[in-house]
Amino acid sequence: MAAERKYLALDLGAESGRGALGRFDGSRLTLEEVHRFSNTPVRVSSHLHWDVLSIFANLKQAIAAAATRARGIHSVAVDTWGVDFGLVAKDGSLLGNPVHYRDARTDGMMEKTFEVVPKKEIFKQTGIQFMQLNTIFQLYSMVLAKSPLLRSADLMLMMPDLLNFFFTGSKSSEFTIASTSQLLNPRNAAWCRELFDKLGIPFRIAPSIIEPGTVIAPLRNDVSDEIGLSSVPGVTVGSHDTASAVAAVPAKGTGWCYISCGTWSLMGIETAKPIINKKTLEYNFTNEGGVGGTIRFLKNIMGLWLVQECRRQWAKEGQDLSYAEITEAAAKAASMKSFVDCNSSVFLAPGGMPARIAEFCRKTGQPVPEGKGGIVRCALESLALTYRRALGVLEDVSGGRIDTIHIVGGGTQNRLLCQLAADACNRPVVAGPVEATAIGNVLMQAVALGDLASTADVREVVRNSFSPERYEPKDAAAWDDAYERYLKIL
Repeated sequence: MAAERKYLALDLGAESGRGALGRFDGSRLTLEEVHRFSNTPVRVSSHLHWDVLSIFANLKQAIAAAATRARGIHSVAVDTWGVDFGLVAKDGSLLGNPVHYRDARTDGMMEKTFEVVPKKEIFKQTGIQFMQLNTIFQLYSMVLAKSPLLRSADLMLMMPDLLNFFFTGSKSSEFTIASTSQLLNPRNAAWCRELFDKLGIPFRIAPSIIEPGTVIAPLRNDVSDEIGLSSVPGVTVGSHDTASAVAAVPAKGTGWCYISCGTWSLMGIETAKPIINKKTLEYNFTNEGGVGGTIRFLKNIMGLWLVQECRRQWAKEGQDLSYAEITEAAAKAASMKSFVDCNSSVFLAPGGMPARIAEFCRKTGQPVPEGKGGIVRCALESLALTYRRALGVLEDVSGGRIDTIHIVGGGTQNRLLCQLAADACNRPVVAGPVEATAIGNVLMQAVALGDLASTADVREVVRNSFSPERYEPKDAAAWDDAYERYLKIL
């Protein structure tokens, strides 16, 4: 490459959004945060919503800041978490504020859906893990509520697709984010019309599907004029943030799995084709779209959400502790005393998390964790044991041993969790890079623009540019005993 290339990742996480500027010299990548802002849901009456217009305004600020800092950028791409969407009218108007997946409108909705379409049939068509927050259940709740928004909608756009529409006018859905809806067939990347029809979801709202690593359109003139930037192409990457994070796993060869660790922990392997059978249905694993023609066969695990919510609750009570402080307290707390089921629906909603963890332990006949350190230790050890359970499934389904666990994302900053994961799974953990989602985003932009040829090239750049940390397992016998006790509370 003759000159440095500059790409902007617009990354929306559960607590904040940011713009991350990637500079690529042909072999190494550097990353710089140019703008960060809060990204928390807003409650209006009885519902939780995305603050989508504020988000859009902040993302425009991020583009302007990056262009100023870098004296121009070559492309821009958006990633968010999965399942959430906005509805758009024929004239391009947004119909209502997009609803957040933690909203209570999907309570009991899985069971109502299964009365119309059996669980086995949905999984056969989509291969997606059943969680009440999935798009299919959000939409069916609107059907049952006779939502005027759904009746008026011309198109459903998943959240990164909606933001791409705001930026470029493109009305399409990127494969990796569309796959999280539980309305897409991962075998052929086509919407499952039969599911739409049986559930009364109007099929007209399903947009066309495009692949990650596609140049979609330049920024709209009104956006370019407002920012003061000449036309820049919008690009699809792994628009589901986990897809971008997995693209940045610095692995080589075979015999490894990944954990994209943050508010959620997504633990899985890359496959060439979806794995959809009776066994994977029983395990409730998922087949989500990946970059480079891959499928992410994985388990969605309620990651560091429990710890984040504990911290929020304590801050409300006047004790605003940093993550470093609560992790230090957890490191000093007694180990392997009590465990919780991280994926229990009792932990899904925000608010009152320390009390809910204590109540779970009480109801399952375990000691109630003592103090803040005990609560966080319980959450982190439970998460590590959940990883161990998922590891067993991945080995069973793949038919081979997984020798190394790669952890990427913000959770790698929790060194206690990384060590607990190595100990509980009895496998070496390679942790890093921290900014995997943004890295995967910008490097897939490089693929889209022809500056890199493949995801193998992407991972080579990651290995050239970032140095992960390795954790070796310890205390295998003690963790074997802990795992047996953990299984009894599920």
